[in-house]
Amino acid sequence: MIDKLGTAGVAGALLLLAGLVLVAWSSPVVAAGLALVLAGTGLVVKGLATGLMKQFGLA
Repeated sequence: MIDKLGTAGVAGALLLLAGLVLVAWSSPVVAAGLALVLAGTGLVVKGLATGLMKQFGLA
């Protein structure tokens, strides 16, 4: 998976994780909510990308 993300993708994932850890250190309940929002957003984006790729015949 790391080879598909590239350097910028890995750096972005690390920054995302670091930000979530920072929020969790301050407020675990808020961090749990943010984690759910991020996971939901990721699933929506994956669904949109898959649908778009199917329209172009790539999936």
